[in-house]
Order: sequence, then C-alpha cells, then structure tokens
Amino acid sequence: MSKRVYVSKAAAVATVTVAALALITVIGMIIFHNIRTKECPHLLQTTFPPTTTSTPTGPPPDMRLPGDLIPESYKIYLQTHLYLNMTGIENQNFDFTGNSTVKFKCVNATNTIYIHSKGLDLTLIGVADEKGKEMATHQVQLVEDERNFVTIELVDSLRVDGLYYLSTAFKGQGFHQSGLSVAHYTGEKNEERFLVFSQMEPSDARRVFPCFDEPAMKAIFNITIIHRKGSIALSNMPQKDQVEMDIDGEEWLITEFHPTKKMSTYVLSFIVFNFESKETNYGSYTLKTWARPEVVSAGLVDYAHSITGNILDFFEEYTGIKYPLGKLDQVGIQGFEARGMENWGLIMYSEGILTYNEEVFTTTEKGIAAIVIAHEVAHQWFGNLVTMKWWNDLWLKEGFSTYMSYLAMDRVEPGGNMKDLISVQEIQATLGMEVLVAEQHLTTKEEDIQSKSDINSLYNIIIYNKGAVVLRMIAEFLPEGVFQNGVQSYLKANQYSNAETQNLWSHLQMAVDNASFDIAVAEVMDTWTQQSGYPMITINTTSGEVSQEHFSLDTDKEQTNRTWKVPIKTMKSDSEVIELFLLTVEGPVSNPAYLCNENEWILASVNYTGYYRVNYNPENWEKLLQQLETDHRKIPTRSRAQLIDDAFTLARKGKVNRTLPLRITKYLLKDTEFIPWESARKYLENIILMFDRTEVYGTIKAYVRKLVGPLYDHFENFTWNSSIPDSCTAQLNQINAVKLACAIELPKCQKMAADLFEQWRKSPTTNPIHPNLRPTVYCSAIASGGELEWDFAWEMLQTSPINQERERLMEALACTKHVWILNRYMLYALDPDYMQFIDIVPVIGYIAKNVIGHSLAWDFVRSHLNSTKPPKMIGFVLIDLISHRFSTEYELQQIKEIQAQEDGKSYGSDILEKISEKIRSQIKWMEENKQTVSQWFQKEASQGSSPE
Repeated sequence: MSKRVYVSKAAAVATVTVAALALITVIGMIIFHNIRTKECPHLLQTTFPPTTTSTPTGPPPDMRLPGDLIPESYKIYLQTHLYLNMTGIENQNFDFTGNSTVKFKCVNATNTIYIHSKGLDLTLIGVADEKGKEMATHQVQLVEDERNFVTIELVDSLRVDGLYYLSTAFKGQGFHQSGLSVAHYTGEKNEERFLVFSQMEPSDARRVFPCFDEPAMKAIFNITIIHRKGSIALSNMPQKDQVEMDIDGEEWLITEFHPTKKMSTYVLSFIVFNFESKETNYGSYTLKTWARPEVVSAGLVDYAHSITGNILDFFEEYTGIKYPLGKLDQVGIQGFEARGMENWGLIMYSEGILTYNEEVFTTTEKGIAAIVIAHEVAHQWFGNLVTMKWWNDLWLKEGFSTYMSYLAMDRVEPGGNMKDLISVQEIQATLGMEVLVAEQHLTTKEEDIQSKSDINSLYNIIIYNKGAVVLRMIAEFLPEGVFQNGVQSYLKANQYSNAETQNLWSHLQMAVDNASFDIAVAEVMDTWTQQSGYPMITINTTSGEVSQEHFSLDTDKEQTNRTWKVPIKTMKSDSEVIELFLLTVEGPVSNPAYLCNENEWILASVNYTGYYRVNYNPENWEKLLQQLETDHRKIPTRSRAQLIDDAFTLARKGKVNRTLPLRITKYLLKDTEFIPWESARKYLENIILMFDRTEVYGTIKAYVRKLVGPLYDHFENFTWNSSIPDSCTAQLNQINAVKLACAIELPKCQKMAADLFEQWRKSPTTNPIHPNLRPTVYCSAIASGGELEWDFAWEMLQTSPINQERERLMEALACTKHVWILNRYMLYALDPDYMQFIDIVPVIGYIAKNVIGHSLAWDFVRSHLNSTKPPKMIGFVLIDLISHRFSTEYELQQIKEIQAQEDGKSYGSDILEKISEKIRSQIKWMEENKQTVSQWFQKEASQGSSPE
C-alpha cells in the first residue's frame, strides 16, 4: 500500500471532524474520560501552515535514531475493523485506524523530530510544548528506505530538558505477519473465525503506530482499543474501563487499559478475539490462559496453565523481584509463526504449545511445551524488566531465558533432573552446530547491527543456545549462590531500564568479590562473548600439562592465535573433590594437580559444565574406558554423555583413535540413564545411515542389537503394558530404547509393535498404544506388515482430528518395505484429493529416510525438479533431505549435474553448493573410516550373539 504523510489545516481539521471510523470514537473517549484534554488540551484545536515541498535536511547518517529526543509516554487509541465471525475472507475488513500522542523530552537541542513509521497512512496533527504552545512545522517527510523515519522539521528548535507532545493519526492494514496480524481459523461448528493480534519484535511497532521504535526508548503506554461489540480486547495491563458506543449504527466497545510499566515498544501487545480462558488468582496477580472455546472446555490448556503459576513462583524466588504487572494473560493462536512471544503481561504462543493431553501427546511434546513456556515467562524479567540497550546484546535476553528455563523446569517437573537436559539439548547441539555455521560473536559493536536484516540474523543458535551455556559455565564455576546474587543485583539495578553485557559482568563481579572468590569476570567472559568458536582443552596426565587450541572440523578455519580464558573443573578417580582451574593462555601450562599415577584417571569439565571439548593423552582415555566398564556410576551421568560426544567428534577430527568412541559405547550395556544414551543414539543412528546400503550393515546391526538389548529389557514391562516410568528422563530413555531396538529389528521389539498395532486395528476406537510409543510402534508394525497394516494406518490418517497423531501416521506410512506401496504413497502426496500441498516435503523426506525408499525418492525428485508441481524450491529442499545418505563420488556427480543446470541461478546454486560440501565431507569420512569401523564392528559382532 502507499505510504503518505500529510500536514495541513485541512488535514488537522479532518482528523477531528470527519474520520468517523477511527477518530469519532477517540473523541468520544476524550470527552467521556477527559484524559487527553487534562494533559494537552490545545491539540484538538491546533492548525498548522501547509508543508513546503523542499527536501529536508535528511535523516541521521545511520539506521539509528539520533537520541536527541527521549519518549516518556504514549496515549494510543487504536480501532480494529475486523469482523471476528465472517463468511468469506474476501469480505473481511483488515483496516485499523487510530491516533497517538507521544510525550517526549528533548536532551539535545534540535529542530528535527525523527520517529519511526512503516506502511502507515499518516496524518500529522501537530507538535506542542508542555504549556500547549504550538510548534510551527517547516516540512515533513517519510523516508522510503530501511530507516522508516518520519522527519518533522520545525521552524524553531526544541530546548534542552523541555517536554513536548507529538500527535498523529494513522491508518494501516493488519494482514502482515508482523506489526498487526490477522489469524484465520475454523470454529467449533466449522464457521470461519478471525482474530487480530500484535507482533512487534524486533522492530515492527512502527507498523502499528508512529513511535521511537528502539529497545532503549522505553516509555509508559496508555492503550485504548476500539473493537466490535461481542469481542474481547486484551493488552499488556489489566483493563481499566470499558464503555459501549454507537458509531454509524454499529455497536462498538471502547476498552481502556491501565498505564503500562516503563517498557520497550517491541513488547507492547494487544489482541482482539473471541476466546475463553482458564483463570487462577494468585493474590498479587491473576493468571489467565486463553484458547479457542472448544480447546479450553476439553481441558487441553490445563497443563500449561498449572505449570505457569509454578514457573512464575520460581522466577520471583530466583530473582528476588515480584512479578510486577498484576496479571498475566497467555494466548494460544493457531497459525502463530513463532513458538512464543514474550509480550509483557500478554504472552502469545502457537496453540500447540499451550495444549496438552496425556492420552495423545508424548513426553517429548510435553517437554517442549514446558520449556517454551518457561522461556517466555523468564523474559518477563530477562528482557522485559531489564532490556538490552540495543540488539547487538540480544543474547542478554535470549541466552538468559534459555538458560533459566532449564532451572525452572526442575520446579515444574521435580525428580526428573530436567535441568540436566541442557547437556544434550543445548551444549552438544551448539558445539556441533558452531563448527558448521558462519562465525558469529555473542555480542558485537552497536554500529555493526543497523538494519532489520542485521537484527533478524541474530535470532539463531549462537544467541540462544551458546548464550545459555556460557552463562551456565560461569554459574557452575562460581561458588554456590554467587551467580544468583549477581543476577539479582543486575536486575534490581537496571529494572525498567536497559543494560549492556558489561553491566552484567559488573554485578557478577560485585557478587564474586563479596564471596572473596578470585576471578575477573569480564576478562574471562569477554573471551567467550567477543569471539566466535570454542577451544579444545588437552590434558596430559603423564606430564601434568594442559593446553588449548581453537577447535574446528575445517582445518582452513583453525586460528592458532585465538585463546579463551577457560574455567575448568576436574576430579580424580581417588577423590570426590572438584578442583578449579582457570586456563588463560594457549599453553601448554604445567599443573601438578593434573599429574596422575598409573592407577589414577582425571576427568575435566565435571558434570559437563564447560563449553569446550576435552581431549586426554591415550593413557587417560584408557583408564576412563576401564572405569566405565567396571563401574560407570563413578563418572557423573552428564560427564558420561560428554565423553561419548567428545570422543566421536575428536575421532572425526583425527585427534583420537577412530575406534575410541565405538569402544566407549560398549559400556552402555550397563547404563540406563537417558543423557548418555541420547548422546550415543545420535551417533549410532548416523553410522547406520552411512552404512545401511553397504555390505557391512549386518555386523553393525548385530552390534547395536546386542548393545540396546539390555536397555530394551529394562523398560520391557512398561512397554508391553503400554505404560511409562514416573521420571521424565526415564520416559525419554524408554522412547530411545524402543526406537533403536525396533529400528535395528530386534525381534522382541518387532513382536511387541506388531501385537499392539494389531490390537488397535481390531478395535480402532480404542488405541492401546501409549503416545510415547506410537511413532515407533506404527513404523515397526507397518515395516514388518503388508498392505493390510498400511491401509489401516492410511484410514486412521484420513480420520484423525489431531495434528500430532496425523504427523505420526504420515511418517509411519513411509516405513513400509514394499516399493509399490511407497510409490503409491508418493502419488497420494501429489494428489490434492488425498493430501494437502504442504505434506509433499515431509512425505518425500520420510520415504527418503527409509533405505528401501531412498532411491525411489531420489528418482522422484530428479524427475520433478523442472516441473511446477512441486515448485522448484521444494525440490532443492528435498535434495538436501535425501542427500544425508550420499557418500559416493557417483552421488556427488549427480548433484554436480544439477548444479550445472542451475549455473549460478538465485538460491538454487547456493543450496546445491552446501549439499555438495556435505557430500564431499561424507565421502572423505567413508574413505578414512570405512575399513577401520567395519573391522571393529565385525570383531565385536562375532564375540557374542544378538539378543532375541
């Protein structure tokens, strides 16, 4: 839509006399409440001379506001014209209208006001000082570029410390996925329903109203929403008042909210909808969880609602600061693109996050819901109460909330060691990803982050996951309670304001000094936040030396001049005392504590507290192996997971013997803990993926059967009874045991799956299979079955009303071993009478995971790559999925042929080049490892029979 700025006598008069749908309502509110006129009565009568057309002096030289003006408060009146119950989206009214008055302070003399606006039809009402004196306007211009500046050049300069008011009227459309958005869904009786909601982060408040749209420009917001009668309006704060008004024969509600706390524009929020809620009054605040009426009545928000109160209690206790807003609304929205958005006092989620039914959802799905809720609630303190000064310090809110969500999980799910999951879900994931992604620092200079694309690029695994694990690293290295004391000090000193990374280090340093602990926090942590990558720590127990080097799988990216100040926690086999050491140089550095006699071993990064990899001299690795085999419990659970992950990665790099990680897995015969098994499972599945088309797959399968057999037996009584253990981590490991056992065709697992599936097939209305087991049971039964089992699952896919169940069945249908059925399934995926267009990618991807279907999927994609069904971009996505198995020169040549056809065209060439790099890496790995790995598996498989 066109973007215009008017300023004239006619426009000013029209703003208060004829803009009926937007501003008559506003005037009614002004008269009824006498709010605006008390503070700024002149604005309703002010007129201005016409603007000139000469070119203004121009915006600041960069993307940032100049900082001459600081907002103090806004009064915003917003009218949404959306019909919540409307037949046909083409008849819908997506317009919104309103006006805004921002009160601001001048801190540097200037005659130009810069304010953000994007995609709005804007009318300037006027500018006045605190006494009501009009400020004559010279010219106004909207800059049509990424800066989104409205520049208002005044005849006279604004004086330092003076207070001023800028009033505007605006109109926009709410069909964007940012700013003001519209969601479309089907009601309980299949009627079309709509809702309108805001999504401001990171810089889209300017799409809704003119504002100083930077996180440091905090202000108080006075929000009034005008919406159709019969709808509900929510905003950040509790409702203050509501009146009805007739406008052009229609009934409208005018809902006014209490003033907000001082906060940033990106967490300003509102929603207009027709949902219902579950409510609990906790005394100092009221919690409401909103969703579609049928979802609430079915009890599907009960779990999310119950844990949110516990999570809020945890953060109040941990931070020492009470939740300050008096209410918290959380809303589940179908089609919400993000999992969650932390708007202060009005958190919005994808509906699936807020809904849970133990009869349908898995423990994994339940855990995702809990961790996302904990993350968004954490933001009420880390991000909303204390906000980063600029987006270059985004990690201060996202890294903190990611880390803190794991601590909160222990409160929500006690007894399950949920906070330990950070080891495999964050540390290992980030260590694995950071060596693959482009180099990025946790924090950068402000001037390096300017445009919206710069800001958006920060929302990635480094900011969230690495931010979390480096915070955990320093928290675990400091004496107990010191990190929490520092965090409390940081939050209290900066509440309702903004902070930079160095502010956090300063408050942690004060807590460290009070505890008489010797560490320079900023000097240590800057090495982790201001440079990318991570080190490999090498300990030699024969010489007692320790050293570090930048770790990278790509030799060309290794940088020998990069060092970190590394907090290291160690323990020895003959002692439970944990030693602390700070490695500050590349080394090697001698440390007598690291010397071991012939019967001792040493373990570093105890409990997996460090964000780095650890290597040892061969003698120490051998002693650790012996300890795992004799009594693995003497090595902490999380450290066992680290040993597995580090050994596999170091072997890939050539830093340890290629068979070392495989030898470590042997001890798993005796381990039933989730975290070590999860660490190993990922590597075992990758080995299977690399070898399941080769002549040695049989011996690999025999070894994995032998390995997983005892773990499957450990959970067998639960599995046969389709029940689960009490502990969440035990539930997750039961899933691992059944999934891996059935994948390598352990006979007893196959029989269990076939029997449970047959029970369901004979009584389709009663599914006896526990949700945790359904993905594996469905897949295994269809794989060992035939057309009868496949057709039953297909029928269940067509009739199931539950998305999660449909996704499980969709994946399981690709497990069949019959090529003709797989071929039919692919044709179904392309036929709109059978499946939706969005199902094409997952269906072909699932078929490609099946070794029987891999070639079929690859032939399908190549034959359709140049057609319009599916579109070409989908073809490239599918090539990426299918190529995970590619490890031969012939397969690489096939990709090169497609590359030659693209010849540098747009996105396709970039995707194909990354795929080629991946395949070259896999070819190299097979060349270097196939013979050694094959011989090892053959030897191990021959030493014992596979379990039945």
